[in-house]
Amino acid sequence: METHPTPSARAREIVAGAYDTHVHVAPDVVPRVIDDLTLAYRFLAVGMKGFVLKSHYVQTGERAAVVRRAVPGVDALGALCLNVPVGGLNPVAVEIAARSGARIVWFPTMDSVNQRATVGEIPAGAKPPMWLALMEELKAEGIDPDPVLVVDDRGDLLPAAHDVLTLIAKHDLTLATGHLSASEIMTLVPAAAAAGVRRIIVTHPEFPSQRLAVEQQLELAAHGALMERCYTTPATGKIPWDEMIEHIVAVGAEHSILSSDLGQPTNPPSKTASP
Repeated sequence: METHPTPSARAREIVAGAYDTHVHVAPDVVPRVIDDLTLAYRFLAVGMKGFVLKSHYVQTGERAAVVRRAVPGVDALGALCLNVPVGGLNPVAVEIAARSGARIVWFPTMDSVNQRATVGEIPAGAKPPMWLALMEELKAEGIDPDPVLVVDDRGDLLPAAHDVLTLIAKHDLTLATGHLSASEIMTLVPAAAAAGVRRIIVTHPEFPSQRLAVEQQLELAAHGALMERCYTTPATGKIPWDEMIEHIVAVGAEHSILSSDLGQPTNPPSKTASP
């Protein structure tokens, strides 16, 4: 792991009581730098309130409940990614995750049509995502499932997508757009708002496979969506820091949230234990 700067006392003060809405934590299918209980103790030590346990492969509602019981004072939240391992746009998976206490539903990430099509477009010098190596390993073993469709040939949401949105609204969950394309996101977010979904997060809009223009971000913000600016996007060379800051200013800080998207062994730790 590379050395990393120690956060200042002022930085700790700013994030006191905050949540990290996007953390990849062990145990997971791919290597992670920290496990969920250790991360919870670190959050407690630095005065942060909680985090969302994200896995591309399994829902984490039950795990989050165990973490909350084991580390009182830290609000670990479970989530579900609608990738192939859970059946894609699977209403049953959403219902069970909700009943298990999950709070966020990501639309497809590494199994989205868009991400599969743009996997080779990582900027030169940028770190590739960890799930890419696993996908290649599975493919070499003959395990190469079709991507998860969200829209039809006309660009309209599939019935299964509408079913999922209905359940997200029913259980008052948060929708995150995952690794959908810009056009898919522009279709999904208004449909989610119309379905009664109260909290919508546009996942790392600066990521190479999304690359939403400022004008598109402003339109999504008008539907109540929040742009999730992830630390790893510029930190791993996928976008210049200045460009992300320009986007925050242009769209409005009130329409942005900051998360880490950390947990990869090649990146800094999600949190340091001392100020």
